[in-house]
Amino acid sequence: MLAEVDESWLSRRYYGGDLSPDAERLLHLAAANYADDVAAEGFLAQAAELAPNHRAVDLGFYKFHFYKHNLTAALGYAERMIVHALKALHLHNRDWRTLDETDAAFAEIEPAPRFLLFSLTARGYLLLRLGDMDDARQTLGKVAELDPKDRFGARRLLAVAAKAGRDEDDEDDSADKSALLANAAKPAPSLCEATA
Repeated sequence: MLAEVDESWLSRRYYGGDLSPDAERLLHLAAANYADDVAAEGFLAQAAELAPNHRAVDLGFYKFHFYKHNLTAALGYAERMIVHALKALHLHNRDWRTLDETDAAFAEIEPAPRFLLFSLTARGYLLLRLGDMDDARQTLGKVAELDPKDRFGARRLLAVAAKAGRDEDDEDDSADKSALLANAAKPAPSLCEATA
């Protein structure tokens, strides 16, 4: 894939001014080498060395693991994205569970509150996929509370969690639950829009 990528694409500045050009280039190299797990993870690791704990690098790791269906690893990075989002909102000393509509402009289209809602939705979706229904419901319930217009689809995912709970009582086939979750998550919360 790397032969098909031109220098201008690798050198572009997409993530903003606080990520070094060298670290950003490594993120682009990771994306260009997505099909090669070892190479992609190597570029991500190098980016993390240059920019430790940077939100864009953590987002790169999240996307990599999410799209590779490494859900447990993706969940760890979704948690980190929540920390980054809270910090951007100057709420870094708060537990997201205690937030309410007065803490940020969640109903607006501002990047920082939107990023937190995307990150929480991603966490809830991953917890659903991993079978942790109680924690998923709590997370998605908070998104639904902060996003009354349901722009992030939390209510749809909560409906899936409710159906999955009823299906457990009925001992439905787990493949049916997986299909239900997959259909409910279209489009899946990949955090792609959150970088804009």
